[in-house]
Amino acid sequence: MKYAYRLGKAMMLPVACLPVAGLLMGLGYWIDPTGHGVNSLAAGLMIQAGSILINHMSLLFALGVATGLADEQDGTAAIASVAAWLVIQNVLAVDNVEILTGGKVDSSTFQNIQNQIIGILCGVLGAYCNNCYRGKHLIRGLKMFEGRRFVVIASVCYATLVSLVLLLVWPYFYEASVYVGTSLLGTGPIGVGIYMFLNRLMIPTGLHHALNSVFWFDLAGISDLNNYWNGAGIYGQTGQYMTGFFPVMIFGMPGAALAMYQTARKEKKKMAGGLLMSAAVCSLLTGVTEPMEFSFMFLAPGLFFAHAFLTGISGFLCAALPFRVGFNFSAGFLDYFMALSSPMAENPWLLWPVGIMFGILYYGIFRFCILKFHLKTPGREDTGTEL
Repeated sequence: MKYAYRLGKAMMLPVACLPVAGLLMGLGYWIDPTGHGVNSLAAGLMIQAGSILINHMSLLFALGVATGLADEQDGTAAIASVAAWLVIQNVLAVDNVEILTGGKVDSSTFQNIQNQIIGILCGVLGAYCNNCYRGKHLIRGLKMFEGRRFVVIASVCYATLVSLVLLLVWPYFYEASVYVGTSLLGTGPIGVGIYMFLNRLMIPTGLHHALNSVFWFDLAGISDLNNYWNGAGIYGQTGQYMTGFFPVMIFGMPGAALAMYQTARKEKKKMAGGLLMSAAVCSLLTGVTEPMEFSFMFLAPGLFFAHAFLTGISGFLCAALPFRVGFNFSAGFLDYFMALSSPMAENPWLLWPVGIMFGILYYGIFRFCILKFHLKTPGREDTGTEL
């Protein structure tokens, strides 16, 4: 738990960079909802600027984790983590996977492998190599490679081994995720709830994309997202795999942020408030929840499980109700506003009573758990530590 706490602390810096990225992307999609930046220069700039950070979230986490966990924080660990990240990214690139496996593995399963967990792993590798090998002495003739140089060399070697392991096992994890998703088809609101519960739990690994492909796109013939926007779905059914996210993103996450802010230590409320408010606004407007989720995921993993469970409950309830809305980018207010124009929208006004209920639930459960179990959420770190 102590190491998980240190890991969570180390991630605060990269997490603080994400809300502005989510807001930029959300505003860009709102300005140009159909062209996604093609029809508007301003929208295109916002989307590209935001997506650069969001798409390279794993690299930001690698840098933040390495710097936070390193004994000597002079940049060596950060460089080592970037070297490890570059190795894994390129070895497991789709084109290279086809070459390495001779086409025996479906290379498309590696499209989303550059996820947050990989970034965190690279950060841990960089810090580990820095702490273990920075002071090691090599035999005469290899002296030029010791110290900081050997830290990077060791990190690259470890990353190569990790790449080999992932090359062998990742397709099985991906296929298992798709299998779980297809097994939930036809199970009604219960299946929707289980899907959304698993979707949140899988966020750090990136495997939630495999689940999403089953329900949102045409992998299993559902294509919930596309059918919602082109009006080709079934009224009353289409959108059920998206609706449950709206109460969580628009109301639940801000409720959780308020609970964490109110329970922060008095001397740290200002710092915690800046992080939590920006993350809450990002979730509310754009549906990008990673800044909020990673602010407590490792500091208080029990809260993250509660968040996933509440998301599942929201999915079940919204699917059981005559309530359907969909999103184009993510389940924030900007997408909700645009979703009202779709012929597949059913009783979109239900978002408000359902959302307010989940906002209260999130606030109450988070506040109770934080105080009852003395959880180290942002602003409640041990004295002497900083966000």
